[in-house]
Amino acid sequence: MNIIKMKEVEGKINKRGVEAKQLISHDDTRVMNLNLKPGDEVPAHSVPVEVFFYVVEGKGTIQIGEEKAAVEATDIVLCPKNTKMALFADQDSNFSVLNVKTPNIK
Repeated sequence: MNIIKMKEVEGKINKRGVEAKQLISHDDTRVMNLNLKPGDEVPAHSVPVEVFFYVVEGKGTIQIGEEKAAVEATDIVLCPKNTKMALFADQDSNFSVLNVKTPNIK
């Protein structure tokens, strides 16, 4: 059994300016924990694979294509491949999400 303790994984500031922790990375899947501070955002971008977001804690807004929705802990948001996505942390809340990509982008 392999247990990943997310709080113990070292994060790095990614190219979009938010803390990212790589939790899983193999051919089939990549799982990142993105941690946004109040008011932070991940600008709109797209990737050539399926993505879903699982909100770990906090509140924010996720944009998929032209749609935006307020989300909170335990919500799951699906994003088809090649679709623009963006994340926005609320002004008064940290916003932590799991970003799951299948298959992994190398």
